[in-house]
Amino acid sequence: MEKRELQAKLDELKSDYVRIQSDMDKLEYVRGRVSSAEQQLIRLEDEIAEVNRQLDKIE
Repeated sequence: MEKRELQAKLDELKSDYVRIQSDMDKLEYVRGRVSSAEQQLIRLEDEIAEVNRQLDKIE
């Protein structure tokens, strides 16, 4: 992947992370089940870390 493709993917992952985190906050407020959202956040954190590693290799 090229640098700009990786940067676009990183931006998309970060956007998803913020959205899911907001959804999780709402679920916590209404005492909903947040385990699924937590798992999604963990998966996104791993993906973000991998894209960052790939960007570091390019730079």
